[in-house]
Amino acid sequence: MFSRLSLKTKIIIFSIAAVAAVAIIINTAINNRQNSKNYKFADENSSVKNEVIKPSESSLKQQEEEEKKKQEDALKLEKQKAIEDKYQKGYEAFQNKKYSDAIKIEDEVIAEDDTFYKAYNVKGIAQCYDKKYLDGMKNIDKALELKPEYGYARFNKALAYELYAKYDDALKWYDKALEVENFVWSHYGKASIYGRRGDVENTVKNLKTAIDMDPTVKDIAKDEVDFNNVRNSKEFQELIK
Repeated sequence: MFSRLSLKTKIIIFSIAAVAAVAIIINTAINNRQNSKNYKFADENSSVKNEVIKPSESSLKQQEEEEKKKQEDALKLEKQKAIEDKYQKGYEAFQNKKYSDAIKIEDEVIAEDDTFYKAYNVKGIAQCYDKKYLDGMKNIDKALELKPEYGYARFNKALAYELYAKYDDALKWYDKALEVENFVWSHYGKASIYGRRGDVENTVKNLKTAIDMDPTVKDIAKDEVDFNNVRNSKEFQELIK
């Protein structure tokens, strides 16, 4: 049938077929190109997503540094606690009048941490009780050099002066101790000095303050030899009855 068609008709049909074929080829090419773009876009998004999820090198480094700091802080706290515990043993030895033991233990504390002011303080007052006044005062002063507002060191300096009958200096330092801490035994220390001097008024004044802060002080005062010079006064007897 196709062979019977005229030449003109055959050319027209061929042309239409050719145009259709070209259109199909172009459309296919466009689709392929679009798919390629979409794939590339998806691949890029996937890469970005992976980069967000995966920690960066700087982030990992920061985490490592934070973990290292936590470990260092934990070790530091552990060391401080061990030093504090050892200091407390020295303090307990001093309270039990084991002065040589107290000095030895606090020396060990200072060897581990030469800024531990509390150890110098206890070592110093233990030395003063152990008849090493000058060395003791040096250590108490060292504690105050490290921490000037340390009330217990100020108290111990006053107590050391009192132990060696330097009463004016003792009164001065009891007052300095009271500037930073209203400590019952600072008031009692002042009362003791005034008692030795026979100063009834100031003895009673300071002892009353101490008793008001801690009523058990009254029983201690009853047997305190420092109050022998004022013991028979009416005011003192009224206070301790």
